[in-house]
Amino acid sequence: MVGATVTRRDILMLAGVATAAAALPASLRAEGLDGASKAEVDSLPFALKTPVHIEQVSLRVMDLPMMARYYNLVLGLEEIEASRDYAILGAGGVPLLSLRQVDGIVREHPASAGLYHVAYLMPTRADLARWLVHAAMLQVPIDGFADHDVSEAIYLTDPEGNGIEVYSDRSPENWIWTDGFVTMGTKAIDLDGLVALTDRTRDTYSMPSTLRIGHIHLRVGDLAAAEAFYGNIVGLQSTRKGRKDAAFYSSGGYHHHLGMNVWNSRGAGKRAAATTGLEWFLMRLDAESMKQARTRAPAGQMAEVDGGFSLTDPWGTEIRMIG
Repeated sequence: MVGATVTRRDILMLAGVATAAAALPASLRAEGLDGASKAEVDSLPFALKTPVHIEQVSLRVMDLPMMARYYNLVLGLEEIEASRDYAILGAGGVPLLSLRQVDGIVREHPASAGLYHVAYLMPTRADLARWLVHAAMLQVPIDGFADHDVSEAIYLTDPEGNGIEVYSDRSPENWIWTDGFVTMGTKAIDLDGLVALTDRTRDTYSMPSTLRIGHIHLRVGDLAAAEAFYGNIVGLQSTRKGRKDAAFYSSGGYHHHLGMNVWNSRGAGKRAAATTGLEWFLMRLDAESMKQARTRAPAGQMAEVDGGFSLTDPWGTEIRMIG
């Protein structure tokens, strides 16, 4: 039971992690304010104000009721729409996560191409702290913690093996850019400082209405092919250089809307359709970005969808480009 004073040890014990240092290696290959005013809380984060951003993700699942309950209980996502074989969950009435049950599928192999994690962006650091205490009280297993310079992140895995990141950004004014590339490291998180933002005598976690997907991270089979597709065709810009095993791309000066790695998936081919995991993700584009995207996309590879068009990446993941 967490009392009025929530300590670093309480968090780590309840989350099943012995020390913050022990949790850090699990995050080493992840991409690299006390209170907030009402205006800050009510406004969308910078990640969602760029010309292109990630808006929604769809997962194929084996057990829809279990998965929907997990995301409702752990993240607080609310049910927006549901039927026997699918559920749409979101925040503040905005769809963020679609879950579609597919009978007969098997769990996706971790060495295949596919989803590395979906990253849910908390509006403030205090929101992240409240969520961490909430997760600890539920005894949700935590995979790792990391300070990435531009953000502070907590990593976990859903019941069907899909990676999740829950994070908050530092102020963009404090990000360090050099020649168009941002500094993103991986070091131990200040867990004491994070937990100090909470007060269990009055704080309880409820999902912020402006919780959004800040970025997604993919497993790909070939980094050069991934960069060519997401850079040259989708039109995102590289934000980090010098890595041979991972790449990070964004729009509008965000640190990254998309991460890609070959840590376990180098050489992976097309994804199998009869597996769990990422089905599609939706990118929201402003009018000029949509116009440019249509000129870049090979005509034979575009499929028209309501509000825009879709493409399929070299590993079979559908990207919906919506204006």
